[in-house]
Amino acid sequence: QVQLVESGGGLVQAGGSLRLLCAASGRTFSRYAMGWFRQAPGKAREFVAGICWSGGSTGYADSVKARFTISRNNAKNTVYLQMNSLKPEDTAVYYCAAAEGGIVTRRQFDYDSWGQGTQVTVSS
Repeated sequence: QVQLVESGGGLVQAGGSLRLLCAASGRTFSRYAMGWFRQAPGKAREFVAGICWSGGSTGYADSVKARFTISRNNAKNTVYLQMNSLKPEDTAVYYCAAAEGGIVTRRQFDYDSWGQGTQVTVSS
């Protein structure tokens, strides 16, 4: 497993942007697929975006496609989520997760390690 720490959350107005960062510990980071999930108050946690071990393949939830971009830097053990054109409905706690299989997956049970989460609040 890897240890994951998210940062970059905060309060932003609708239409604004934020960039989330997930820092991973461990020398095997490049073997993991990485994902971002979110959980809004009173709702189940949902998949947002995922990226394969090499960064060559990505996947997005329909609700964020064309607004959010996931990327990674294996040399820095870091994965990013660039969020543009934010909407109030994007308000949630955002979690970073790592899947040992290395392939993009939307299924939460494929992920072995989870961060503590970072709050994103979008005001209208």
